Amino acid sequence: MTRLLAATALGLIASSAWAQDQTTISFLHKYPEPESMAFFNAAVEAYEAQNPDIDIVMEAVADEPYKDKIRVLMASDQVPDIFFSWSGEFGRKFARDGRTYDLTDALAGPEWEGRFSEAALDPLRFEGRQFGVPTNVNAKYMVYSTEIFAENGIEVPQTFDEFLAILQTLEDAGVTPIAYGNQGPWAATHYIGDLFAKYVPNDVRIADYQLLAAPEDLYTHPGYVQALQVYKDLGDAGFFNRGANALPHAAARGSFLAGRAAMMYLELVEFYMIPGSDLDTSGWSFFAIPPVEGAEGNQNLLTGAPEGFLLSADTEVAEEALAFINFLTSPDMAADYVRTTGMTSAAIGSVTTETASEEVVAGLERLEEADGMALWLDTDMDTQSANVILAAGQGLLSDDATPEGVMADVRQTALEVQASR
Repeated sequence: MTRLLAATALGLIASSAWAQDQTTISFLHKYPEPESMAFFNAAVEAYEAQNPDIDIVMEAVADEPYKDKIRVLMASDQVPDIFFSWSGEFGRKFARDGRTYDLTDALAGPEWEGRFSEAALDPLRFEGRQFGVPTNVNAKYMVYSTEIFAENGIEVPQTFDEFLAILQTLEDAGVTPIAYGNQGPWAATHYIGDLFAKYVPNDVRIADYQLLAAPEDLYTHPGYVQALQVYKDLGDAGFFNRGANALPHAAARGSFLAGRAAMMYLELVEFYMIPGSDLDTSGWSFFAIPPVEGAEGNQNLLTGAPEGFLLSADTEVAEEALAFINFLTSPDMAADYVRTTGMTSAAIGSVTTETASEEVVAGLERLEEADGMALWLDTDMDTQSANVILAAGQGLLSDDATPEGVMADVRQTALEVQASR
């Protein structure tokens, strides 16, 4: 018994010493879906097996709760070593406040060379310095039923006027033109953000979003009101399904996949949900919301954004954390990520017909043809101004808000935020 106790004690001492030699990396992301967790759990397990001195403590929080959680962690100085961020103002704010580790020199190393496109890297920069590593690229397309289009003699529109005409044709035929779930206010910002990019000159819009415009010019371009009016008109004309404000995006998507609407504005990363559905059986394709003739914005921008992982400025394990991100985004892991999750990795060469559907590959090719990206509006504007738009997405459809009133509120909010910086 004495020998057994002694042996047990020695084992505990050895185990304790081994644990103390381990480096712990805290890792927070916003991908709790089963497909994503299957990848991340396997990746963490594989990395820890290759690196027994590393212990990765991972937590996943869904999209909307993540925004609140990371802000709370920032405020309480409990920032994880690695954390997710959207590009645009959502991530720029962390960089501007000195909360992110500067990755510029690290990503210039030979092991990262040629891994990401400039289009994926640039939205994760602030004042020329890289604050994030891109993991996904995403874009928004109008997905449509080829069967419903054919039954109604409709072809893919080349201009916005043609788009409006086919919406009216479908409405007249008793077909719901667009499936839309606007219960989550982010859904409206995808329409509104795309329209802002079409109606407002790119340099003006970016200066407004980043609060760099002179106070007397901030959010004064008439294109903003025009864009909001177009969005409101889509609802007033009955081009969305009834009760859009009360319907979750996922429920609207389910209705669309069941063939109960002609179109739906979907993200590229949602394409993987289509195979096996009624829509897949009847046939489907996609197009970008077409250009608005005569409008002053850039008509060849696609709404979407890269997403990425950031390191805390206060991390004590920067080298180890960056090595893990390097592993996650390596060519083999990136290809496995695409196959497992249906997401579109930012790593060049990872999305092919061997890892993704032909439609996903085509969606990325269309993105490469664009002049750039109009980043998700609710993460590209400053938070307080974006909140005005988030609320307006429902208010405009329910006649509780007007385009002019919304933009007056946006301008006033933005002026206050600008003055406080």
